[in-house]
Amino acid sequence: MKPFTKQLLAMLLAGVVALSSVGCSTPPAKEAEPTTATATAQSTEAPKQEAPAQEPTANEPEAQMPDGQPAEESTGSNILVVYFSRTGEQYNVGVIEKGNTAIVAEMISKQTGADLFEILPIDDHYPMTYNELTDVAKREQNENARPAYAGETPDLSQYSAIFIGAPVWWGDWPMILYTFFEANADALADKTLIPFSTHEGSGLSGFDRKLASACPNSPIGDGLAIRGNDCQNKQDSVRNTVNGWLAGLGY
Repeated sequence: MKPFTKQLLAMLLAGVVALSSVGCSTPPAKEAEPTTATATAQSTEAPKQEAPAQEPTANEPEAQMPDGQPAEESTGSNILVVYFSRTGEQYNVGVIEKGNTAIVAEMISKQTGADLFEILPIDDHYPMTYNELTDVAKREQNENARPAYAGETPDLSQYSAIFIGAPVWWGDWPMILYTFFEANADALADKTLIPFSTHEGSGLSGFDRKLASACPNSPIGDGLAIRGNDCQNKQDSVRNTVNGWLAGLGY
């Protein structure tokens, strides 16, 4: 073979080898991108939060007052005021919108913190005019009537002292009070019962003795009598009298 031909052949072979090397080379691998599902999960994942503080359990200590003593719940009053009162025309007073006995009962309650229970007749047949009222009151007394009263009597077991008040009717308790005494005879036993009256000249009218007879198992405290006219027109004076009487009783 001629030298020129050999040189040309050698050059052609070299070119073929170079082209072959370039055609077989592999491009560098790209970093794999996340799939759509993976990307969504990564973008919406909530940041990690710390666990919430644990709620107190039943074994946690009781709430404390500033002085370190356990908080106490109010137990309510241990004194009750029971009263019967009337409005309308009253002797030597005129027509009144708030009963005399109700006025005194509220003064006692305010001074002592006592609960109040008003005795209200179921059948309120009592007239609003004075003369007619006295006729009805006398008839009930002659018949030894026991008029029914409305509402549920409070739980008397929670009280150690009970004030009981009413207007004087014909020298006695109104008959509806005897309904209360007899209906609650067992519950009133061993309670200190303290009578008070409103009147226009009758005073206490033996309320204390009659109460002792109706409730023989209860100690009876010193009673108080207040004029109805004073309840309406001299309330500051009545309040001072009531507060002085309560102080003498230890309230």
